Amino acid sequence: MAHTYISDFKDHVGQTITAKGWVYNARFGKANIFVEMRDGSGYTQCVFSADDLDEATFEAAKKLTRESSFAITGKVVQDERQVGGYEIHAEQLEVYDYAVDYPIKVNETEHGVRHLADRRHLWLRSKRQWAILRIRNEIIMAIHDFFQGQGFVQMDAPIFTGNACEGTTDLFETDFFGETAYISQSGQLYGEAMAMAQGKIYTFGPTFRAERSDTPRHLAEFWMIEPEMAFFDNEMNMDMIEKFARHVVSRCLENRQTELQILGRDIEKLESVKQVFPRVSYDDAIDILTGKKEVNGKNAITVQEEDLAAAKSGIEEKKKDIADREAAIKAGMKKGARKFNEAKIIALRSEIAELEEACRNIPKWIASAKNFVHGEDFGNSDETVLTRVFSAPVMVYNWPAKVKAFYMKEVDGDPNYVKGVDLLAPDGYGEIVGGSERETSLEVLVRKIKEHDLPMEAFEWYLDLRRFGSVPHAGFGLGLERMVRWVCGIHHLRETIPFPRRYGRLLP
Repeated sequence: MAHTYISDFKDHVGQTITAKGWVYNARFGKANIFVEMRDGSGYTQCVFSADDLDEATFEAAKKLTRESSFAITGKVVQDERQVGGYEIHAEQLEVYDYAVDYPIKVNETEHGVRHLADRRHLWLRSKRQWAILRIRNEIIMAIHDFFQGQGFVQMDAPIFTGNACEGTTDLFETDFFGETAYISQSGQLYGEAMAMAQGKIYTFGPTFRAERSDTPRHLAEFWMIEPEMAFFDNEMNMDMIEKFARHVVSRCLENRQTELQILGRDIEKLESVKQVFPRVSYDDAIDILTGKKEVNGKNAITVQEEDLAAAKSGIEEKKKDIADREAAIKAGMKKGARKFNEAKIIALRSEIAELEEACRNIPKWIASAKNFVHGEDFGNSDETVLTRVFSAPVMVYNWPAKVKAFYMKEVDGDPNYVKGVDLLAPDGYGEIVGGSERETSLEVLVRKIKEHDLPMEAFEWYLDLRRFGSVPHAGFGLGLERMVRWVCGIHHLRETIPFPRRYGRLLP
């Protein structure tokens, strides 16, 4: 039986249609039952009225439980007050399956992280996860749209490799028909070879890092987008990064307002991509980080101190709000109002937990920033402190050679620095893009491979790119899940991919 998707209800107002989906939530009354239905394309309210239905159908509707699957036939009615802006008034009901004891509540914050992670196959059905993964899809489509529109060719790098892009310490090693092979941590080196054939290419595929890191910013399996451009220097590279990031985020703002609202994302903060991205050298970034240099009157250390004071104040305000609501509940109120306030209390406690985490972290961040050693790479907290003084994503360029990969081109006249660039997203989301102009000198590359203690024979094919028609070229890599995390405004990467693979998590 053909059916209509909720996303198409706007084209069927006043018509009788059939929709198919699952129960997301339900409210039961003596004469009316209100079911929030989801079908993958959206959410809508289904109204079952005892006055309009035969007794058997109304009794069947009474038995609907969370995640029961059903088909409903009825008239589509426009109502801006309802979820999705429409509702369907039932005339017929067919139940496919009555779900029993569904293990995830509508308010998923009532569960612990482990409970949800162990049931990821079901957690995907929640409204929050639905919104995140639809934004992920929008980002993927925006990426292809951008590069195809810029004249790039999509190419595929191998997943099995005989050499490491940046050393073997965080690579998964495997047996490849008796030979030692690694599962790719990046397709970039192969991207350089393909760019020498096609001019401008991008790869889009899974990559793997065997880091024993259990942080919100790490996954063992993730997706990378790696463009490579012949005849580009690092200035041109940064121009491309800025245009690319602006395009992707702008498309999400244009097409995914509903999903961003479900997530409670601060849209104004994402609008910052419309500004020019500041570009600061590594040396200047250190001065800003340590408080020696201000940005538009903002001092990084002072801003953190103000954030700490605001977090402490916010905790006290929310605790008072909880106490007031609990007192009102105890004094007595109607069922609907009580449920609303109970849900609000749960949300406030979650907000307090985040603020308490900030109170624990900010003093450490301040100490780390004040004591930062010039020449080291930025940690997560350093990126957070640095970006807090900017109103848009910021690009940091010309990095110390010792903290970057062997293939990055040395800064003219100063081999201690390389022409690398990191794009740092604001509000603590950190590095989104890492890139560089690539080294073109065969002599320098050979030296760098030796300095990094890499096996020369594994890179002979890569050195051929400098032996035969070497040209200036540059590129960058975007971690898809980090982009999703930033756009959605979520804390942990585990929610940015359907089934996360990370240290300590292989199932489901």
